[in-house]
Amino acid sequence: MPTNFTVVPVEARADGDQDEAAELTEAPGAPEGHEPDSSSPGDGHSRENSPIINNGDMERESFFEGKNMALFEEEMDSNPMVSSLLNKLANYTNLSQGVVEHEEDEESRRREVKSPGMGTFIGVYLPCLQNILGVILFLRLTWIVGVAGVLESFLIVFMCCTCTMLTAISMSAIATNGVVPAGGSYYMISRSLGPEFGGAVGLCFYLGTTFAGAMYILGTIEIFLTYISPGAAIIHAESEGGEAVALLHNMRVYGTCTLVLMAMVVFVGVKYVNKLALVFLACVVLSILAIYAGVIKTAFDPPDIPVCLLGNRTLSRRSFDICAKVHATNNGTTTTALWGLFCNGSSPSATCDEYFAQNNLTEIQGIPGVASGVLLDNLWSAYSDKGAFVEKKSTPSVPVSEESRSSRLPYVLTDIMTYFTMLVGIYFPSVTGIMAGSNRSGDLKDAQKSIPTGTIMAIVTTSFIYLSCIVLFGACIEGVILRDKFGEALQGNLVIGMLAWPSPWVIVIGSFFSTCGAGLQSLTGAPRLLQAIARDGIIPFLQVFGHGKANGEPTWALLLTALICETGILIASLDSVAPILSMFFLMCYMFVNLACAVQTLLRTPNWRPRFRYYHWTLSFLGMSLCLALMFICSWYYALFAMLIAGCIYKYIEYRGAEKEWGDGIRGLSLNAARYALLRVEHGPPHTKNWRPQVLVMLNLDSEQCVKHPRLLSFTTQLKAGKGLTIVGSVLEGTYLDKHTEAQQAEENIRSLMSAEKTKGFCQLVVSSNLRDGMSHLIQSAGLGGMKHNTVLMAWPESWKDEDNPFSWKNFVDTVRDTTAAQQALLVAKNVDLFPQNQERFSDGHIDVWWIVHDGGLLMLLPFLLRQHKVWRKCRMRIFTVAQVDDNSIQMKKDLQTFLYHLRISAEVEVVEMVENDISAFTYEKTLVMEQRSQMLKQMQLSKTEREREAQLIHDRNTASHSAVAARSQAPPTPDKVQMTWTKEKLIAEKFKNKDNSVSGFKDLFSLKPEWGNLNQSNVRRMHTAVKLNGVVLNKSQDAQLVLLNMPGPPKNRQGDENYMEFLEVLTEGLNRVLLVRGSGREVITIYS
Repeated sequence: MPTNFTVVPVEARADGDQDEAAELTEAPGAPEGHEPDSSSPGDGHSRENSPIINNGDMERESFFEGKNMALFEEEMDSNPMVSSLLNKLANYTNLSQGVVEHEEDEESRRREVKSPGMGTFIGVYLPCLQNILGVILFLRLTWIVGVAGVLESFLIVFMCCTCTMLTAISMSAIATNGVVPAGGSYYMISRSLGPEFGGAVGLCFYLGTTFAGAMYILGTIEIFLTYISPGAAIIHAESEGGEAVALLHNMRVYGTCTLVLMAMVVFVGVKYVNKLALVFLACVVLSILAIYAGVIKTAFDPPDIPVCLLGNRTLSRRSFDICAKVHATNNGTTTTALWGLFCNGSSPSATCDEYFAQNNLTEIQGIPGVASGVLLDNLWSAYSDKGAFVEKKSTPSVPVSEESRSSRLPYVLTDIMTYFTMLVGIYFPSVTGIMAGSNRSGDLKDAQKSIPTGTIMAIVTTSFIYLSCIVLFGACIEGVILRDKFGEALQGNLVIGMLAWPSPWVIVIGSFFSTCGAGLQSLTGAPRLLQAIARDGIIPFLQVFGHGKANGEPTWALLLTALICETGILIASLDSVAPILSMFFLMCYMFVNLACAVQTLLRTPNWRPRFRYYHWTLSFLGMSLCLALMFICSWYYALFAMLIAGCIYKYIEYRGAEKEWGDGIRGLSLNAARYALLRVEHGPPHTKNWRPQVLVMLNLDSEQCVKHPRLLSFTTQLKAGKGLTIVGSVLEGTYLDKHTEAQQAEENIRSLMSAEKTKGFCQLVVSSNLRDGMSHLIQSAGLGGMKHNTVLMAWPESWKDEDNPFSWKNFVDTVRDTTAAQQALLVAKNVDLFPQNQERFSDGHIDVWWIVHDGGLLMLLPFLLRQHKVWRKCRMRIFTVAQVDDNSIQMKKDLQTFLYHLRISAEVEVVEMVENDISAFTYEKTLVMEQRSQMLKQMQLSKTEREREAQLIHDRNTASHSAVAARSQAPPTPDKVQMTWTKEKLIAEKFKNKDNSVSGFKDLFSLKPEWGNLNQSNVRRMHTAVKLNGVVLNKSQDAQLVLLNMPGPPKNRQGDENYMEFLEVLTEGLNRVLLVRGSGREVITIYS
């Protein structure tokens, strides 16, 4: 192969070198896949000092490149050049799912991708800021400070912000460990913890985002109905005390209408939502600036906001203006509107409420300012029950004996019972939204730099805003006003609005638009998250939500999101919806921390985040804090959320598609498996822990399909998913030639295992011959202490066929291998008659023929089978054989006692086998067996000649039998000399007359002198097989399954084919037989 070449300049090609150039272009060394129109092959840079390349002849470049890399030319299809790979990676784009706009086509999308992406400030910081700051800050933070006090409120906010900061650190590590495509947090969790956790937590995050939309809509309606236009209420209170119920009904009506309107906006065009996002963010920023400006103003010019107190109780100023019982007029003193509310008339002599009569009215400043020292009064908590008075503890008050809490009295009352943990649940949604940056990773210029910086900076900023607001609210606003949730003492004005400068409407309008925008963002993001989960295919029943309009907009997912959001709106109470979404967000954050901790502790090679400021202890602390906050907020909500996540997890595990995402749970499982394998001793387990760890030997046909699928059904019934199951098979040939067939065979076996619900491993070996392959499987299957101790295989039905002369030899050698390896052997005969997993035996017996003791495996197998539904209703019978000198009655008692101690219920029967002489039938059977063996072993003939010779032997034996029958008219004995044995003749043999048998036996050798030359060992074994088969047939012919001891092969290998004949005779006439050969060790014990 030439290692250099001459570069022909462009000018030199004009004089007839075009043909040579054409030949060069078509040289076979050029790698495939290069297109002539390609504008940037390779790494996109021209080679130095190459006029041809510099002039753009790309085909020629590919030729030269191929000549330089000729050593790798055959691998170019699967292993591309490094330059090509780098070019593809450099041009890699990552469009987030569902970002496709209605009016954009492919070209405009491509132009948008190629344009520089967003930076940290615009792409991550501002979206996180907008998502974190929201409805709770404007509507509930002042109330939380008033109820919990500054110190406990500070603790609540600090805990929640610490939780999100730790989660952001973990999220930054995951987000910078490679490219994060669409799906944001769902993608990060599912690819780090696997599809089960990813699907469960992804759906929880989806539900949290959906309920967040409901909360924002409820916040929007609360601002509108309470602070902007109270007269817009459709439903009014019909009785005293019905205002709260009427407000909830109004919120349901307006909330539903708003939801429909927002869903239509999202359906029509997402780009309108994205364009309005900046407006909504501006509203949030202006509102916060107005709050700080108002706080500064109170230091030197506090606003005049009087609050009316009766004794120490706060009064609602919605129905009166003057905070006095009487006031002076031109005609003297007259009673005020407040007098009319507490008394039964407007005259001074009217009967009044006792508390009203005993206590004085005072006015205090609602916002005394930073310098007033009110912070000391607001340090401590003031929790109360539902319906309690909002009181100023430091103001003197005259108590009365009987309290009147009539709803017509203008007291400010608490609407819900308050306590620390409930406030945590209500507040936590205000710190959510930290995933906004990671969800936009596809639109960022440098996501791995922007996501950590922008997210952490946004959390620091918002944490400072929240913590400073708590201190400032406590320092500026009177406690009774802070605890007045709906601003009733301020004539229905928003408390935080009264603090702001220059006008309360800055806060009211700003908070209205910010909550409205947050609701739109939730309704935009949640359907896309559901679409990402559905398109992953891990939850089958959600796949319909992966479809959408032609441009990718998730129509069906939007519809489901709107329906779930409507359930939150029907709850109608912001304080009830907030803890629900707190649960789902906390669960999501908990698993983000878990994912980071698992990846860090496992030290997986792929775990190389660019963000370095993380540690597994921080992730573990964040996970623990999330879990603690879940139960602090509401233990029953936490359990319910975990139940939902657990159900989704098990559903995905049971029905979901198998996904291999290189997740941390798979790595954790591998580590745990390695640890467990190292802990498992290499020696045999204790008898109490012994269970069959099965190696199933399958035979394959020419199309690599399993010949006997019922063998796997029987494995499933025997194992019931417990212990180790290895399904093995052998392909004949060399691996280089057969690797494609091996992969196909393995896929076929795995699909059959899945269909038969066989839980285990598949191991396929390609070997030069079947015998060696099966031996390799028996020796090497398994790992460490997790090795098989039992081999299950099917009886070779075709062992007598001349087409398959080695099947019996492979079988016998496999029996010897299992014995040498001290492994048990189970041989299923007539395996195609065994039941499928769907079948159910309503009655019948499992018969165990216990001939010799093999460690108790015969007892254990029926017990294991009866755990499965197929065999559950079958009764177990145990037969044992008594010889002439055995006490059968005592044997039965001993066996019953033994079974009692084993805790196995079974019927016991002792069968007596009378010792009698060997029949002519047995001799004839042995003779035919030895003749066949001699024929197959000694005559090296072709297949056709072998068949002809076998036919000659058969004809000669038949003629001999006919001559004997014609010559001897004595009926008993000659009738029993036969070539073909049937069940009827066996039964006739069994009931022969023993007195006549002796004389008949003496005549046997005179009838057939060749019987005298038979191997007496073979004759005795055949006699045992015939006699035992007759006994088994008599007792167990109708049994659903017969288990009996499998005799071992002869030590002399010359008699292997005779061994097959013995087993065939032993099991003749039985439907389902399981031959059992123990491993030589005890597998069942009577001790606890």
